[in-house]
Amino acid sequence: MVDRTLQDAGGIRTFPFPVDLSVGGVGMQVGPMGAGRRWHADAPLYRVHRIDFHVVLLFTDGPVRHMIDFAEYEATAGDVLWIRPGQVHRFSKTSEYRGTVLAMQPGFLPRATVEATGLYRYDLAPLLHPDEAQSAGLRAALAYLQREYEDTATLPPSLHTSVLRHSLTAFLLRLAHLAASSAEAARRQGDTTFTLFRDAVERDFATNHSVSAYADALGYSRRTLVRAVRAATGETPKGFIDKRVVLEAKRLLAHTDLPIGRVGAAVGFPDPANFSKFFHQHTDMTPAAFRAELR
Repeated sequence: MVDRTLQDAGGIRTFPFPVDLSVGGVGMQVGPMGAGRRWHADAPLYRVHRIDFHVVLLFTDGPVRHMIDFAEYEATAGDVLWIRPGQVHRFSKTSEYRGTVLAMQPGFLPRATVEATGLYRYDLAPLLHPDEAQSAGLRAALAYLQREYEDTATLPPSLHTSVLRHSLTAFLLRLAHLAASSAEAARRQGDTTFTLFRDAVERDFATNHSVSAYADALGYSRRTLVRAVRAATGETPKGFIDKRVVLEAKRLLAHTDLPIGRVGAAVGFPDPANFSKFFHQHTDMTPAAFRAELR
């Protein structure tokens, strides 16, 4: 069998859900955070990596610094970090993680639940700050889920798995409501123009960097698109596109051994010189310097 941790497309180190570490082999895990946790035998969590499953961290202490997609987030007691499949992240070597961690395989829940809970809303911020009532509800739902997860004796395996799915759904519905109720999330969710533009950029950023081309494809004037994107993000459509291109370039530079010219081509710059100029303009570093700093 090919080890997926070594053979992902483009050489990016992506770790699959560790089914062998789950109680009863189910598609989820829940338990206390602690030192020495690993997704894979040779994957210390403080190294930058990707995972192909969901991770939710509910903190009881802090502060904790955690990197997700090259942005640093600081969480403290009561906060929640929601890391989605494919996001690049890294645990801090200097922070002490205390609280409860939930890991979930994407296929563990039915499609209707996935849609209802917004599991793939990558536009939402990973760091959530529940108020006292929201935090109490999340803690209670997660504690109940953990008890059911650890109790493998009361119910037969098939029924135990069904109860876990229902309990997990209840927790995720609370979490999804928290994520969607923030002012920024509500604004983005309600802006159809921005949502369509965001989805188009996510699909085509590697080949299309033109604001006018996106506006034409979506049937909006350039002015309408500028107004919608600025209202949702505070930046221009061109800035939004460039930020997505830079993020992907950083991912490839950090996690693959692709030549810099091929990294540029993968994000829409056939000419290596143009790619280096673009990357330096947005990061104040050359692609080679950025790669060297992370190695």
